[in-house]
Amino acid sequence: MYTLHITNKNYSSWSLRPWLLMRACGIEFGEVLHRFTPGSPSDFRGISPSGRVPWLKDGDTVVWDSLAIAEYLAERHPQVWPADDRARAWARCAAAEMHSGFACLRNEHGMNVGVRVAVSRRSPGLLADIARIERLWNEGLERFGGPWLAGAEFCAVDAFFAPVVYRFRNYGITVAGAAADYMDAMLGHPAMQEWELAAIEEDFRDAAHEAELAQIGTVTADLRTPAT
Repeated sequence: MYTLHITNKNYSSWSLRPWLLMRACGIEFGEVLHRFTPGSPSDFRGISPSGRVPWLKDGDTVVWDSLAIAEYLAERHPQVWPADDRARAWARCAAAEMHSGFACLRNEHGMNVGVRVAVSRRSPGLLADIARIERLWNEGLERFGGPWLAGAEFCAVDAFFAPVVYRFRNYGITVAGAAADYMDAMLGHPAMQEWELAAIEEDFRDAAHEAELAQIGTVTADLRTPAT
């Protein structure tokens, strides 16, 4: 059986992607959660080749990086990507764009599942990222019929945009058209709800992540278990 190594669910967008993909696609795995440690990316060196999370262990094989994990799983589980050639090509492109892009969104609206924030400012770069994601979501939903981005079945592209769904909700970002229904569907997915419940039960706080909140607005709600 696969073993997926992740870190704190409240903060780790990278961990969420393969975890959600495997859970939603019915791929059995064991989970090992390593508490987030701020500082150098070498925190996990010696057990993860890159020193980062997530990584997947399959017997003697170790696969690191969320996109590499998705492709490794796709070679063994066809449901990871759409069966239709056109939908599969689009889904791979959109997931790769998410994997490598949207730096302003990542930097200004970090993942922090258990809070809600009234944002005081958004940079032009962040607004451009939001607009691009909205267009991309609506394009996929229109082309392939929904309710998921590449068609009738949840697949890797949905998992890759899952952290964005949390970010949009938590920082009060609204989207138009079918993208709004897509956000509702994602937030209502049982695996997303399972992840969120575990995230808000965590009592760990990372000072750097928490400081980011004060720089962009005011926390209006904190649903997390009180810090110890």
